[in-house]
Amino acid sequence: MLPFNPSGVTTMHRLAIFVAAMLAAALAHPVHADDVAAGGVKISAPWARATPKGAAVGAGYMTITNNGSASDRLIGGASDVSKGLEIHEMTMDNGVMRMRPIGKGLEIKPGQSVKLKPGGNHLMFLGLKKPLAQGEHVKATLAFEKAGKVDVDFTVESIGAQKPDSAGGDHAMPGMKTFASTGAAKTRGQTTTPTPASPSSRSIGCARAPARALRP
Repeated sequence: MLPFNPSGVTTMHRLAIFVAAMLAAALAHPVHADDVAAGGVKISAPWARATPKGAAVGAGYMTITNNGSASDRLIGGASDVSKGLEIHEMTMDNGVMRMRPIGKGLEIKPGQSVKLKPGGNHLMFLGLKKPLAQGEHVKATLAFEKAGKVDVDFTVESIGAQKPDSAGGDHAMPGMKTFASTGAAKTRGQTTTPTPASPSSRSIGCARAPARALRP
């Protein structure tokens, strides 16, 4: 028999309330992928953006920290959700956003943390076999020059997310608005038409992919 409680709230009632509160908190905040360490390399907060139906490419982000005594380099990877996986960089060229593969891979020096983020360096899932849906998890294997192959689990966030568990919004670079209908970029009040895509961009289908997928 439970002890008498003048307030009418028993220990079991308190336990039930506590469990319900914990469940509600878990549902409100989606579970994110865990950090992964291999050799001297640590991968933190891996995530990807959801993609619209029919998109050919998707983007993944994370922070890579080198806790070792020698430089390492992210040189590639693979995933079951895409035909290919490359490391890409975003640069501004005369007010025009350009994206290209990092041919020699991404170097991480000893003690350095390199952040892959929207508008900067990122992973590109090429030839998506299905759309990346918000709330799902995407598995990939990253290849490092010294640390070797590392299995990573990416949490898929919203299409316009700027960071894990963000509310979304415009994801163009600060000071730049991209118009999907014209392919023109407006920077500081001036409109510039991008030059034709480079051969490497055509080879991976970037020029024909939906506008949101082209702005990692």
